[in-house]
Amino acid sequence: MHGNYIINSLVSACLLENGGEIGGEDCVKMHDVVRDMALWIACELETKEEKFSVKAGAQLFEEPDVKAWEGAKRMSVMKNQIEVLKGTPKCPNLRTLFLRENKLQVVSNGFCRFIPHLMVLNLSENIGLGALPEGISQLISLQSFDLSWTSITELPMELKSLTNLKMLDLSYTYDLRKIPSPLISSFSKLQIFRTWCRTSGDNPKEDNFLNGDNENLIEELKSLRHLNILTIPPIKSLFALERFVSFHLFQCCTQALHLRHHRESNVFNVLCLENMERLETLYFEGCGSIEEIKMEKLSPNTNYTSTFHTLSHIVIRGCNKLVDTTWLILDPNLCHILIFGCAKLEEMLSERKLSEIADVVGIPYLKPFLKLKTLALGYLPELKSIDWDALPFPGLKSISLLGDCPKLKKLPLNLDSVKGNQITILGSKDW
Repeated sequence: MHGNYIINSLVSACLLENGGEIGGEDCVKMHDVVRDMALWIACELETKEEKFSVKAGAQLFEEPDVKAWEGAKRMSVMKNQIEVLKGTPKCPNLRTLFLRENKLQVVSNGFCRFIPHLMVLNLSENIGLGALPEGISQLISLQSFDLSWTSITELPMELKSLTNLKMLDLSYTYDLRKIPSPLISSFSKLQIFRTWCRTSGDNPKEDNFLNGDNENLIEELKSLRHLNILTIPPIKSLFALERFVSFHLFQCCTQALHLRHHRESNVFNVLCLENMERLETLYFEGCGSIEEIKMEKLSPNTNYTSTFHTLSHIVIRGCNKLVDTTWLILDPNLCHILIFGCAKLEEMLSERKLSEIADVVGIPYLKPFLKLKTLALGYLPELKSIDWDALPFPGLKSISLLGDCPKLKKLPLNLDSVKGNQITILGSKDW
């Protein structure tokens, strides 16, 4: 993508630095000196210096004075302590507004009245923000809207006026209970849609994108022809999953899948997802009937070594009949594994199944987890082994044992496992 090319070019020129990982994703940061220089250049290029207003991390407890907004074109007041936006700023030129990582609880109903050209609005990481202001529909030029990590409970139907919207991020909005239908399908230009939220039986039933067995969701998303990045609420049945993955649009753009409470079968064949070209995260939660997760060829043309070339994050939680996770060895690009609360899990990699897989794949000595960075295990009372032999972990950074793995006595490590890399091992004192 063009954006990645630009970022990589800036990193190569030392104008951006490695920022580590956040949420399992690689990040970049800008040195303070480079940032100050960039702001100075940007302001010099504008006819008025105040067109770039940056007060990030300035320990503000109140919003800037309304007059400070009037000439601004780009404005950042992120990482402050602002709780209320009570003014009605008149900002005819404002294009970008960053308000993330404040303590926002209330945005006044008049706040959006006079910002007609705003294109980017970031309200993310305001955990106390539970509702959007009336008049949000007046932001008709808005293209990017980030509400991730907020406590929004409902999206108002008036958002359908935001017909220029290209990015809507609802990740980790765990209090979100209703997205009215057909709101999402009205965003015909949408390219990025993330909605990683809980769904439950107490959601409003009528005209709700989040309700039911994902039928409403699938029908609305089918109309969004420009999608290139998609994450969706949990899929709760095998039938809904099969229907979802059958659409070419979703195969090309789905970045994360959350499978919850699947009870139709005791075996899940991961290769039913082999056509998901951009799948990065796969999350199994509360699939209480699944005893085995496997990769079994669906056709003679299946190539194990080229399947799931993007899948890097696996989460398995509360799958109480699952005995092992040997199938993970067939994912060559795994970076992060988290397995929690699986009461019968005895082995991550079964010695017996490893030999069976090696015969099927035609590779006698499989080398798993060569790209693994983090492994987190917890509340696995029957777990005896990750692997019975020491494994090479050239990229491993941490192993976390976060609770109740009493039968796990040994980690698959020796002096050659990490070849000089430092591994952080976290565990309880008892372990």
